Amino acid sequence: MLDAVPLNQGHLDKTDVARYREDGYLRPIPVIPAKEAAQLRAELEDIEDTWLAADLPHPLNTYKRVNSHCVIPMAHRVAADPRVLDVIEGILGPDILIWSVEFFIKEPQTKSIVSMHQDLTYWGFGAVDQLLTAWIALSPATQDSGCMNFVRGSHKNPILPHEDTYDKDNLLSRGQEIKVDVAPEDRVPAELQPGEMSLHHGLMIHGSGPNVTDDRRIAVAIRYCTPQIAQQVASKDYAILARGADRTGNFINFAPPSAPFTPASLALYDEIRIAQTEALMDGAEADAQGLYS
Repeated sequence: MLDAVPLNQGHLDKTDVARYREDGYLRPIPVIPAKEAAQLRAELEDIEDTWLAADLPHPLNTYKRVNSHCVIPMAHRVAADPRVLDVIEGILGPDILIWSVEFFIKEPQTKSIVSMHQDLTYWGFGAVDQLLTAWIALSPATQDSGCMNFVRGSHKNPILPHEDTYDKDNLLSRGQEIKVDVAPEDRVPAELQPGEMSLHHGLMIHGSGPNVTDDRRIAVAIRYCTPQIAQQVASKDYAILARGADRTGNFINFAPPSAPFTPASLALYDEIRIAQTEALMDGAEADAQGLYS
């Protein structure tokens, strides 16, 4: 087990910021006590129990996997947690936007994987530095349960060629995978305990294997960016201001939901979904509406 990244009054020190910039990732960072992480897991599973059979416009899994912060207050609450933002500020600076929040869940004894890829490939922002993913474990993320694997320093590459596999066991929307063989010895496992967080750059090559344990592997993946980046493919994009100010107008800022799955938040969800699909489906042959099912 790796030693936790030390925080100074909740903030990263310069050495660890430099390590992130050199390696492209940083982990494990203790941001939430284990007991609180367990409570968040229970809250999520209560949402699943309550809303699974509800008459929602899309399957519940769609809302968990794409832009959860638009319709689930708990997702936004985790993303806007000052303890998390204090760490993010060390990398991105004082002006922070929440671009997306999703729950990555691998059920026990399942074949679900995430192929090796770069996040920025299909998001329409280009190869920018001012976007990162914070990945917070709500259950143990081990090699057996399918933790992420990083390729150290790979964020220094441009966006590499990818191919769309549309593999049914792949949790990515298009089954996207880099056209580069990644040797097993080049994969650095990012094992995390509940309440611990990893950070990785948007160009980091990463992926994860199946969950062969008897417990769910549950994580909250939050994409943060600065107001300076801008959508280059879609006609518009959306974000929630989490800290600081947005003086650029590159994103349509919106308020977080007041309650789960309100009519207003469901309508906004679809508005955002349609807009972001322009970027996600750029160059793809598949039906865009199927990506979120």
